[in-house]
Amino acid sequence: MSKVFSTVVGKTLGVAALSGALLAAAGAQADDERKVYGWVENAVIAHWDIKVKAKLDSGALTSSLDARDIELFDKEGEEWVRFRLQLEDQASGETFSDEIERPLHREQTVRGAGGTDDRPVVLLDICMGDTIYEEQFSLRDREDMIYPMLLGRRTISHLGLLDVENTFLQSPECANDAEYVAHDPDDDQD
Repeated sequence: MSKVFSTVVGKTLGVAALSGALLAAAGAQADDERKVYGWVENAVIAHWDIKVKAKLDSGALTSSLDARDIELFDKEGEEWVRFRLQLEDQASGETFSDEIERPLHREQTVRGAGGTDDRPVVLLDICMGDTIYEEQFSLRDREDMIYPMLLGRRTISHLGLLDVENTFLQSPECANDAEYVAHDPDDDQD
């Protein structure tokens, strides 16, 4: 009787283990159904509807945007930043140039081979795929860089998966009713 009991229990445990493994695999597959982005994508800066080339850079934590004439100032008791965007709109081929004012979200110290650099960080809405993301961007003159926008790990973690072998896997197409992912204050940690 104990041999029969152990055979039944063994088969029941085997079926349970197999069921658990299948459920875990299904959960992993569901995770893998996130959107996949190439290491270069087009992004739309939502407020100004400018399509720019963006490099997705897993080596950078915070995203960065090409900005010129950066100036901090006080506006009604709060810190703001004024800067000039001069970006080629990938959709029209025209150069967008405008002076922008945004609330200063925080300041960031970047350390690199050339020393340290203090940069203002603002929140901007960008369209990637069919979703609008409110993301942090450090402002820096990137005129000598190939890509005017760099998307760091914080932003990449909100987007989905990164395919480092391919480019332009998603097209930015955000309608007025597009999903909106607000900035996560937990992302403010350096």
